[in-house]
Amino acid sequence: MTARLQQLRRLPRFWLWVGALGVVLAVAAAAGVIVLWKGLVVTNLNDLVPWGLWIAIDLSSIALSAGAFLLCAAVYLLGLKRYQPVARTATFVGLIGYSMAMLCLFMDIGQPFRFWHALIYWNTHSVLWEVTMCIMSYFTVLVFETMPIVAGAGWFKRRWPRLAGWMSGVHHYAPFLALIGLGLSSLHQSSLGATYGVLKARPIWYKPDLSVLFILSAAAAGPALTVLASMLAARLTPKARVDDSLLERIAHVIGWVLVGYLYFRFWDAFSMTYTYWPGRNEGLDMLTGGQLAFNFWVGEILLGALVPAVLLLVPRFRRLPWLRMVALALVVGGVVAYRWDINLVGQLVLLTYLPTEIAARYTTYTPALIEWAVGAGIVAYGLLAFSLGVRYLNIVDHGQPVEAEAHPAPAPALSPAAGD
Repeated sequence: MTARLQQLRRLPRFWLWVGALGVVLAVAAAAGVIVLWKGLVVTNLNDLVPWGLWIAIDLSSIALSAGAFLLCAAVYLLGLKRYQPVARTATFVGLIGYSMAMLCLFMDIGQPFRFWHALIYWNTHSVLWEVTMCIMSYFTVLVFETMPIVAGAGWFKRRWPRLAGWMSGVHHYAPFLALIGLGLSSLHQSSLGATYGVLKARPIWYKPDLSVLFILSAAAAGPALTVLASMLAARLTPKARVDDSLLERIAHVIGWVLVGYLYFRFWDAFSMTYTYWPGRNEGLDMLTGGQLAFNFWVGEILLGALVPAVLLLVPRFRRLPWLRMVALALVVGGVVAYRWDINLVGQLVLLTYLPTEIAARYTTYTPALIEWAVGAGIVAYGLLAFSLGVRYLNIVDHGQPVEAEAHPAPAPALSPAAGD
């Protein structure tokens, strides 16, 4: 036993990390096979709560991938070329995030092997169909945007030089891909909110401002995850190099986005108190004083938006790298909490619609163990893909040459862990 422990200690930390993620993935694969074999009956999803943990992960993954279209638009459409290395990281994170979302949907739709029906049987009156088409189209855009990243790896160039040359050439079309990605992402980031907002039978969802909140929360969370992942990678491996001044500027912008998000979130929640609407007011009570209250007040508002907004807007706090990382982690957690709250609150409060009475009724939902296993596996896949990208594709490398701007920025000071 002692000899085995000594052998484990000699292993590089990276491979121990990969091994741990591999164990989680193996358990998730077994759980996924059971779900595909027996159906959703093995989960705690039902007719009253059909969207559970997997949809919350799906919504969060898409929100946390928003840095790709925002930073690519800033670099290739607004001409802010100095942020090109960060956009490179965001693109890879976006590809991982959208693949995670599609894995969640594959497990959740009940008939997973009919996923292609949306491509053949067009339902142009469905918001979900529009979201599905945009997600698949934008995933294709992300694949093209990631090609030059893969082609730039030394091992790829040596093994497949001709293919690497062709894939590198895709970079010439980066402005067009950024424009297409901006349109597709803006459509489905907001339409995810509209998917809930058009459901009149769930009154707390039935409102137009969910589209605004979904895209605002994504605008904060996507860049936050990209900056946080870059800073963490630079502190864990010498293969990642960052320009801390670039990351600080992006963090400052995230702070102002949080201010806008807080403003809209406040009015979205508390304007519902002006009148009584059966089902809507009961949902608000559950959100602010019921079983979701701690998640709303602490996870979503206080720690998820208010505290990080202060930390990112006050210069003396923002310039401390460890405090900035804490703030960015809180932003990521806050947006995940928001997606969980919104997804559940409209399903846990029901209306009877009896001929003589419209009354609110309540249900509950707790994810089954098999749902947790599959969900953990999808998250582990995302962590593994990013870890391999840092190690073998140099996706966090701010030392790479960037295209010139109209007013070039001074040369960055690079460090594996700048500001420590």
